[in-house]
Amino acid sequence: MQSPAISPLDIHPNPRKTTSMRALGQVDIGRLREAVLAIEDALWDAENADKPNRFEALDRTRHIVFRFVSDFQDWRKSYDRPLWAQWRELLEPVMAQAVAPYGYARAEFPRVMLARMAPGGVIKPHRDANPAAKWPHKIHVPLMTSEQVTFFIDGVGYHFAEGEAVEVSNMAVHAVENNGASDRIHLIFEYFDLDQPAPDWVGKLPARS
Repeated sequence: MQSPAISPLDIHPNPRKTTSMRALGQVDIGRLREAVLAIEDALWDAENADKPNRFEALDRTRHIVFRFVSDFQDWRKSYDRPLWAQWRELLEPVMAQAVAPYGYARAEFPRVMLARMAPGGVIKPHRDANPAAKWPHKIHVPLMTSEQVTFFIDGVGYHFAEGEAVEVSNMAVHAVENNGASDRIHLIFEYFDLDQPAPDWVGKLPARS
């Protein structure tokens, strides 16, 4: 007997996620920041051209993607991209510091990336619509920014300082504006608790890569 179709209303987000923003504290970004600022434009361009996260709202923001989901319906299915092995030693300590407040004994990082926005750049107002984004915490660690960069969540503007780890609500309408004179570079990653029971709806949606 075929299972009944899943309604969009059944695809509820993780109740542990913030509904606006959650400050996670300062982390040591020194080594990672130095390495990221040394990345040549040619590598940014090549990785951006091959990125799997081609969403219209991201506009001209360039990305280097280290890990990504292999199924937009299920955050539990993810894979390493080629640069992960090279950058893992620099990325993991920063991510571990950022997520310490959650206290999860076993957890996973399904998506890990760098996002670089040029002066005058924007990320258009949007919600992260794919089901795989509804469960993990979405965390930003600014590596390079300025006072003129604003992150909007449901119309409220925030400034996130360099090295300040923050969970943001990707279920809320969010947007970014860089009105400064320099690039804004964030480490962005997702994080979820392997010991938290998965919701009833996961695994009942048709696979979509």
